[in-house]
Amino acid sequence: MSTVIDIADAVVASLNLGSFEPPVTAVRKYVPAVELSDLAELSVTVVPKSAEISTATRTSSHFDCTIDIGIQQKVNPDEQTELDALADLAEQIVDHLRLSSLDDLPHAAWLSIANEPVFAPEHLDQQRVFTSVISVTYRVRR
Repeated sequence: MSTVIDIADAVVASLNLGSFEPPVTAVRKYVPAVELSDLAELSVTVVPKSAEISTATRTSSHFDCTIDIGIQQKVNPDEQTELDALADLAEQIVDHLRLSSLDDLPHAAWLSIANEPVFAPEHLDQQRVFTSVISVTYRVRR
């Protein structure tokens, strides 16, 4: 299987074994589209984003693979505690993944993580949906 898919699957496994509040059930998809009606429940979607390949040695390469994790749920934009809980969940996921290896892929080295957007104001305004995206990058040498 492809390196970026292997890493995405390992991220899903790691998230599903994690202890989060609220609890998380992550799924890997190729397209992060979710029906608005399905967002009454928390949705955590893992999508392979990119793979950058560079020389490591004369006979091997570094594969720097970035995975996006989308956190979405239909909310009442006026309920700050509801929004705060989802923003906190994004930070819990960042803390869970940062500086950590993946149990299902121990040779993948964590490189970086970003939470951008922390939340998408246009989704809150137009669809009443909290959306946060975390991008995590791991390096595999092969």
